[in-house]
Amino acid sequence: MKRYQIPTLFLCIVSFAGYAQTENIEDISRALAQQQLEAYNKRNIDEFLIPYSDSIKVYTYPNELRYQGKETMRKRYAGFFERTPNLHCEVVSRTVYGNVVIDKEALTGIGKDKSKIREALAIYTIEYGKISEVRFVRKPKQ
Repeated sequence: MKRYQIPTLFLCIVSFAGYAQTENIEDISRALAQQQLEAYNKRNIDEFLIPYSDSIKVYTYPNELRYQGKETMRKRYAGFFERTPNLHCEVVSRTVYGNVVIDKEALTGIGKDKSKIREALAIYTIEYGKISEVRFVRKPKQ
């Protein structure tokens, strides 16, 4: 009977460690997505870029690379933030699954009709404590 206790105890410890690690990854992923959202709403380009990897890749879903690199992201978003003083993004729903965060978003303050709510779906992939990829899903035209 004793010979089964040690392997069973080992399996329990390993399982718990794996569970705790997954929880930690999800907490980090959620925090990074939230950090960039809050900076986005403040239109603060420096804070906005903090959670992103230097080699960030931004795609149109599924795999159309739009641009790459934090400095390119800075150039694109700095001007956007300046042109959109009423910009606001609200997360309608958020799913966190390991190192992936999927946000359904409602955006206002963009385009000619600033009050119009625009929907967006963003998929963030986190690696090494930074957002390494973002995929924006476009809604099919009807």
